[in-house]
Amino acid sequence: MAEVKLAAETRTEFGKGAARRIRRDSKVPAVVYGHGADPVHLTLPGHELQLALRTPNVLLSLEIDGKTHLAIPKAVQRDAIKGFLDHVDLLLVRSGEKVNVEVYVHTEGELAPGAYLLEHVLSTLNVEAEATHIPESVTVSIAGLEAGAAILAKDIPLPKGTTLATDEDAVVLQVLAAQAEEAPAESAEAEGTEA
Repeated sequence: MAEVKLAAETRTEFGKGAARRIRRDSKVPAVVYGHGADPVHLTLPGHELQLALRTPNVLLSLEIDGKTHLAIPKAVQRDAIKGFLDHVDLLLVRSGEKVNVEVYVHTEGELAPGAYLLEHVLSTLNVEAEATHIPESVTVSIAGLEAGAAILAKDIPLPKGTTLATDEDAVVLQVLAAQAEEAPAESAEAEGTEA
């Protein structure tokens, strides 16, 4: 997992007006908390933060008042229309510390030949991993699966040092048989002959 360095500025102004001024300067208001410390309100560079957040569970190295702190994103608020970052909550972490995060489930391979559909019951898994070694995603093979097959959380291979924090019997993926729809014309004819 890559570590992204960001220069952070502490902020003393709060409220909508202050947040708007920060965003007008292409920056993002943020708060960092954790380890029993008081929350610290920050201003982060908008473009660099947006690029960093493209990586799921990115590890951020924040330069705050001459000290370096590691943090992971906990909550990201975006403008509903334009998609710009409105606010970010960050959680302080330490090297070697275990954290609970969600990782995306990716599939590889093809289902067995036939009219089958793959249903993603869960698109992410809750896992516990070391803060500096959080996997971006996990991959599971669906090769050759037929209708009725299900992949449980415990069946998904996890990277070394990562443990499952989700119910191990939770269904993550299942294969369904495609349902053939009756043509509307045929059903109208069938209703007419019965009358």
